[in-house]
Amino acid sequence: MEDFKILRFLDKLKPIFEKLGVDYRVMRKILQTKLLMDGRRVPTVFASNNKNKEDDGNKFLKSLWIYIFMGLILIPFVIMKNNYIYQMSIVFVIVMFFVMTSLISDFSSVLLDIRDKNIIGTKPVDPKTLRLAKTIHISIYMFYITAALVGPALLVSLYAQGIVFFVIFLFSIILLDLFIIVLTSLVYFLILRFFDGEKLKDIINYIQIILTIVLSIGYQLLARLFSIVDLKIQFTPKWWQYFIAPIWFSAPFQMIKKSEVNSYYVTLTIMAIVIPIVSIVIYTKLMATFEKNLQKLNNNHENNKKAKRKPIELLSKILCRSKEERIFFRFASDMMKNEREFKLKVYPSLGFSIVFPFIFLFQQLAISSMKEISQGKSYFFIYFSGIMLSTIMLMIRYSERYKGAWIYKALPINNVSHVFKGTIKAFIAKLFFPMFLFQSIIFIAIFGVRIVPDILVVFLNMMIFNTLCFMAAEKSLPFSQPFGSAQKTNGFVNFMLTIVLGILGGIHYKITNISYGSYIYLFLSFIASFVIWKVAFNVSPKKAVSKSAEM
Repeated sequence: MEDFKILRFLDKLKPIFEKLGVDYRVMRKILQTKLLMDGRRVPTVFASNNKNKEDDGNKFLKSLWIYIFMGLILIPFVIMKNNYIYQMSIVFVIVMFFVMTSLISDFSSVLLDIRDKNIIGTKPVDPKTLRLAKTIHISIYMFYITAALVGPALLVSLYAQGIVFFVIFLFSIILLDLFIIVLTSLVYFLILRFFDGEKLKDIINYIQIILTIVLSIGYQLLARLFSIVDLKIQFTPKWWQYFIAPIWFSAPFQMIKKSEVNSYYVTLTIMAIVIPIVSIVIYTKLMATFEKNLQKLNNNHENNKKAKRKPIELLSKILCRSKEERIFFRFASDMMKNEREFKLKVYPSLGFSIVFPFIFLFQQLAISSMKEISQGKSYFFIYFSGIMLSTIMLMIRYSERYKGAWIYKALPINNVSHVFKGTIKAFIAKLFFPMFLFQSIIFIAIFGVRIVPDILVVFLNMMIFNTLCFMAAEKSLPFSQPFGSAQKTNGFVNFMLTIVLGILGGIHYKITNISYGSYIYLFLSFIASFVIWKVAFNVSPKKAVSKSAEM
């Protein structure tokens, strides 16, 4: 079995572990096995890469170059010497976003793993040894990710800012990592404390999705903690800023490098040191209870769930013309609703699509008043919600239960186009339309009912874009491919599709300068949408089935 370098480093700490009452030999063997198995896990950043190529290397370690590349954006912030609490807050919010997102997407399965207790726990292994092995296992990967992400900026800071800045930065990153691990674990602990079985799994899934979305737009809030006056960044302390973690870790830099020592910065610095340490102590104390509650994940007792079929059946009858379409509309709706892996891959992208237009709208507020914005054409930012649609459309082919695709060969499907039509209509009805309706209501509230015809045009243009995305994608039967399968997404095709959406939006923007232009464009978009839909689903049955997973 491979002997990892990190384990050889831990060997030097063997006396410390033994003084803590840990069976180091057993803990080392558990970690060695876990690290070997993790080498086969495909990280989220490689989820769409070709898996046909045999590669026995550690895929996680090979993904670190992506984090190194992303970490280069931190370098300008550690070089600046103007306002340390501003620049380092940006650094820490970026680090929190990438590290916590990676922890959620790739290592929630480790945090919530109950197999250790079932497999190793039945052997003569001390529970303390098993718990510490789990904690070190997570910490090792947190170290790798953080080192790759922050390493370049940390080295540059030693040259640009000096040894004091470097040491503070290093210890702040260590404390931040501890805080992230504990924060994520405690959130799961609270969920596990109050919920059970299938409901619990759903809640965890939604928490992962919501947290990913919130972290991705958090920098917008952070940027608004500061104001720029005469090209100088100013920071005004407020009570609610005590709840924003990146500010805690940036306060020591402002005190030491700018000699601004006051009660506010001292309090934040104490919080940056004390809260991670206290939280890790609390986490250690609660870990036994946490693992006990993890057993609830084995409870699949559903509260006599009778699926509420009537709304879905009604929608299928309204939207689908043939019986086959209606069947696959209901099938796709159920898959999108119930399959957790699909939701975890797709819903964050859907969330980004929701917030993109409002991010640009918030930027407008920095230079204009709400009244001025409401009288303009900033509602065209709603087109930015389509950026992620091509990616989401491609995900419809994937499923964790892809082996069940044999059903397509077993069923007497007369026309495979009905399968695609039913699935795409389900995607529009279940995912796209609720998102678009939510955005439209907010934009109409801001800009008034005058934009209703334009909103209808946007909807039809989005329908055209959705259909073009389907046409450009390889025709694999819905939910018939494993996640991260051999099929590659064509980045150039996605880029060109986005350009097409931009052109449609550009024409729409220009035509609003003509009297009744929106109504003319609405009619033309309706005709184009109808024609493209008819052309798109002229699919060869043999071609589509041949693209499905081997069974």
